[in-house]
Amino acid sequence: MLLELERECLEIYRRKVDEAANAKARLHQTIAAKEAELATLMAALGELNIYSPIQTEKRLTTLKQKFASVAPLVEDLRIKKEERMKQFSDIKAQIEKIGEEITGYSKLSNGVFCSLTLDEDDLSLRKLTEYQSHLRSLQKEKSDRMHKVLEYLNEVHSLCGVLGLDFGQTVSNVHPSLDGADQEQSKNISDRTLACLEQTILKLKAEKKARIDKLKDIVASLLELWTLMDFPKDERSDFSKIISTLGSSEPEIAELGVLSTDMINQATAEVERLTKLKASRMKELVLKKRSEFEDICRITHIEPDTSTSVEKSNALMDSGLVDPCELLANIEAQIVNVKEESMSRKDIMERIDRWLVVCEEENWLEEYNRDENRYSAGRGAHINLKRAEKARVTANKIPAIVDNLINKAVAWEDEKRKLFLYDGVRLVSILEDYKLARLRREEQKRRSRDQKKLQDLLLTEKESIYGSKPSPRKTNSFRKPHGYYANGNGSMTPTPRRNSVGGAPDLLTPRSYSGRQNGYFKEMRRLSTAPLNFVAIPKEDTMSYISISGSEPGSPSQG
Repeated sequence: MLLELERECLEIYRRKVDEAANAKARLHQTIAAKEAELATLMAALGELNIYSPIQTEKRLTTLKQKFASVAPLVEDLRIKKEERMKQFSDIKAQIEKIGEEITGYSKLSNGVFCSLTLDEDDLSLRKLTEYQSHLRSLQKEKSDRMHKVLEYLNEVHSLCGVLGLDFGQTVSNVHPSLDGADQEQSKNISDRTLACLEQTILKLKAEKKARIDKLKDIVASLLELWTLMDFPKDERSDFSKIISTLGSSEPEIAELGVLSTDMINQATAEVERLTKLKASRMKELVLKKRSEFEDICRITHIEPDTSTSVEKSNALMDSGLVDPCELLANIEAQIVNVKEESMSRKDIMERIDRWLVVCEEENWLEEYNRDENRYSAGRGAHINLKRAEKARVTANKIPAIVDNLINKAVAWEDEKRKLFLYDGVRLVSILEDYKLARLRREEQKRRSRDQKKLQDLLLTEKESIYGSKPSPRKTNSFRKPHGYYANGNGSMTPTPRRNSVGGAPDLLTPRSYSGRQNGYFKEMRRLSTAPLNFVAIPKEDTMSYISISGSEPGSPSQG
């Protein structure tokens, strides 16, 4: 029994020893695994100074103590690793999100982003710092891009407001994330988005400039039509805002809707309405301008251009061959040209007026000399006598006035390189004809004086032969010229009269010459008179007239 008990005890002892040895081996293996895991965690976290196996073996005697010292470290490092993994995951997620925003939500092709794969074997603080540094750089880039995108969006919003466009639709065409309808969705800030926004701004600016130019043309047409048709200011108030806005420079035009298509269409419709209204008034305006042109020509004695005459203008406007605006502009240009020419002719025209006044005085003097009662002592006779003396002095200046006028007209023609026309007739020709007619009249007067002297000589011879003097003709045989009115003593006060003496040449002044040569103006105004001629005297009374006028001292016949 003792041997059997001893054997059983020995077996139990051996089994316990084996179990202890196995337990020790498993504990060694567990400690080794823990130490290996601890080493791996320390290597991954970059914390190599936390646990040293050699120092631990010296300080600890049993395996359980050793295991008790390693196990908590492993657990702590596991927790720390999970926290570090979470940090890396958060940073990586932020980097990937920002990267997606920068690259436009496309597959990451950038090498920097591809290299940011999470490595569990390297979770050190150095690696974490690299991730954080890269995240900060991306955040800065995102901030810069966001700032630029917002600037672009603000500019697009302003341009869309001025042009009357839908801002949301415009930016959605660039990228849907820019609309801002979904606040949770981050905005796309990729290079493509920035380029598209920049291109959109350029297009909107080009559209703005085109609309400004178009609206300026429309407003110019409006102003022209308003001025042309004398529109009141209250009817222009609807477009006063547009006109005041277009007076600013292009960058300063920022009022909402001022360049919208509705505003442009409204202005265009107004132009079309006024154009139709102008067409109905244009004919009246053309005829009014033509009448004004003819009045200026008549006053300045310039032959009007017949290309825009009333008949031709009506025919052209009715046929539709010529735009009434062009016709009106042509007439206005003719008015300007006539006014400019009238200014250059002013000095000569004033001299012509003075010459005509002198001719009037000479004509009055001629009629005064024919009045046989001019020396009667009637009321007003002394006034007519004084006027006659002044008229004789003035009439003697006519040749010098005519020669000076010819020289002025020739100098004007040389300067302007065209003829000086007076109611369609060359002034120099009128003056030359006047000088020739005046010379003929003086020659006729001279012959009349010679004939009178011969007749007086014959009467003297008859008287010497027969011894008697023929009775003088009765005074009532002299036909009194028309246009005279008796004064208080029965004398005649002469008034201007223009009839032709038989055989006497006419003095062709511009008044009479233009009336004969130019059939365009039938009705002449102040300067339109008949030729300056003598009063007709019956043939049988010629001698009486010669005796009266020839004996008058200082008469034109003796001039």
